[in-house]
Amino acid sequence: MTGQIRIGILEDQQIFRESLITLFQGAGMAVVAQGRDAEGFLAQVREVKPDVVVVDIRLERPDSLEVGDGVKVVEALREQLPRTRALVLSSFRELPVMERCFRAGAAGFLSKLTVTSEELVTAVEQVARGEWVVPADFMSPVAAAHTERPATPVDRLTLREREVLGLVASGADNLQISARLGITERTVKAHVSNLYRKLGVQNRVEMAMMAYQTGLSHPADTQHHP
Repeated sequence: MTGQIRIGILEDQQIFRESLITLFQGAGMAVVAQGRDAEGFLAQVREVKPDVVVVDIRLERPDSLEVGDGVKVVEALREQLPRTRALVLSSFRELPVMERCFRAGAAGFLSKLTVTSEELVTAVEQVARGEWVVPADFMSPVAAAHTERPATPVDRLTLREREVLGLVASGADNLQISARLGITERTVKAHVSNLYRKLGVQNRVEMAMMAYQTGLSHPADTQHHP
């Protein structure tokens, strides 16, 4: 993308949130939304529509024992603001947690316990460009599904083609994929044509089945797209 990256920050710890604001502003980015609770943050984000939001998973409230769930914010962004991409920054390190974040629509996941300031800034830049970010000490859901099994046609796909395939498997049409990925419908059609050719399938049902069989998507992930 071109121009200044516009950032939103959802983080319950004020001193850490302020540190992130200073970090991103120092890197030439604009922090246009920031907050500690999901409801107030989403209201800001709907209004200003940042390019990237950095989201914490566990959101504690100073005046309540209730704990907010940042993953639900990621899901809301996927449904309401498909052009705003979410980067999860969490102290959790468990693979199931990371998988849940990606299935909710996150474009990246980083651990607070290991990431450096430079790595975080770079990750935000990557996510803003439409790339995916997975820390080196984790294995992505796709990589995990590919471990110790023969190579398949899916292994030959580009990252963008895998993104399109995953959305096809979830039931999205070309227009919805276009909105979700921030690319033109014509570009989506080109990617889908490449998928037909590379995967050797005849229709979208066969395409989705291949995604399920190789672990790129799961039948449980399929949802209705209005």
